[in-house]
Amino acid sequence: MNTSIRQQAAPGFGHLLRHWRSVRRLSQLALATEARISARHLCFLETGRGQPSREMVRLLGHALDVPFADQNAMLMAAGYAPLYGERDLDAPELRHVRRALEFMLTQQEPFPAIVIDGHWNVRMRNAASRHIFGAFRALYALSDALADNAMHVVCHPKGLRPFIRNWEQFTGSLLQVLHREALQGTNAAAAELLDELLRYPDMPKDWRVPNGVGGESPLLTMQVRRGDSDLSFFTTLTTFAMPRDVTLQQLKVEFFFPADAATAEAVRQLAASRPS
Repeated sequence: MNTSIRQQAAPGFGHLLRHWRSVRRLSQLALATEARISARHLCFLETGRGQPSREMVRLLGHALDVPFADQNAMLMAAGYAPLYGERDLDAPELRHVRRALEFMLTQQEPFPAIVIDGHWNVRMRNAASRHIFGAFRALYALSDALADNAMHVVCHPKGLRPFIRNWEQFTGSLLQVLHREALQGTNAAAAELLDELLRYPDMPKDWRVPNGVGGESPLLTMQVRRGDSDLSFFTTLTTFAMPRDVTLQQLKVEFFFPADAATAEAVRQLAASRPS
């Protein structure tokens, strides 16, 4: 179930407040204590008997750790203007952010790195990513839109799926990330994207529900076959600290690191053979 309800028809503030309190699994008393307001006042706000001030909306949004886009929805439902901007990554105001991202991508060479937005679309990539993963893209039977979405590329039968040797193990864990984002309300697009992915053929039924994924290895790797080479990567996801923009709050930088010495050497050889 999609925990974000911003797409529904004009929900009232009280409805949104109850929704997020339910998502965070807090009682009225617990939330009132966290926000340092009376439980009676909170009850009035949820039932519509009370009208929140702009500061009260911000206070409750912060106490509930509501994503910026949904805090904007709460403000508008209460009759106030949105607080947080939602600029495109190409906007002039984010020029300094793009420079920082380009710096991080360059520093990751000769290993791949990509920048992903809230919909898991790849917005930026370094030369290593284009060279290593670009070789597979010529074999995809995907539209350009799907070919630029990290989740669709991994899950689609005619995407990267045939080249990932541990596809079921890797993808199952990847989809659990979407389940967590949907359940926690941290990504409004997560539930819709999850539904789209699960419609692909041969997706195991147990992927439809959230579950803990364990294993003997301390890190899950993505093992891909490229020609005669087997490459194994583990990844890290980096986010911005204290963003004040919807787009920046949702951005992730994914860094790919070699999981073994053979991969490290193979990637360096690929980099050396890459046209300048």
